[in-house]
Amino acid sequence: MLHLVLASASPRRKELLQKLNIPFSTFSPHADESFSPNLSPNEIVTMLALRKANMASAQFPESIVIGSDTIVVNNDKVLGKPANRQEAKQMLEQLSGQTHSVYTGVAVVYGKISKTFYEKTDVEFWELSDADIERYLDSGEPFDKAGAYGIQGLGALHVKSIKGDYYAVVGLPISRLSRTLSSMGLGSPPE
Repeated sequence: MLHLVLASASPRRKELLQKLNIPFSTFSPHADESFSPNLSPNEIVTMLALRKANMASAQFPESIVIGSDTIVVNNDKVLGKPANRQEAKQMLEQLSGQTHSVYTGVAVVYGKISKTFYEKTDVEFWELSDADIERYLDSGEPFDKAGAYGIQGLGALHVKSIKGDYYAVVGLPISRLSRTLSSMGLGSPPE
């Protein structure tokens, strides 16, 4: 039976991948997440996802490896994970009352075969008061998430609407991933 590896330490991605009912293990590749400012958002996330998948694939050459990366883009500015409270506050202030885009790239690597794709989801935030932002910062949730919020947690209280794949905002567009694995002949194993 083929072995599946998720090249991520994200508990959110792990939880989403469990929806496929395929046994898998996780590996954190500690990949360099730098990128050229000349790249488009979709190029950034697919490149980083492939970088992570390739690093994990080198460790698990007989396995199917899934890499993923998520960024938030607001007014043409890429918002990654905030380095500290002040940066998280600035990001939330920028997102307040705005519609931003969340890009999640995915790479599936199996031997010499690789496929990449990305999903773009537009997220509209309510206007956030200073008190809203401080309360959210006090929760501790914003600090390990692109754009300083988690839509699956308390960050949901700030979201007015979304257009696109909710699971891509969480960090892994599971429906598209399932179809990609199937198209590669790597779908669910027979019962």
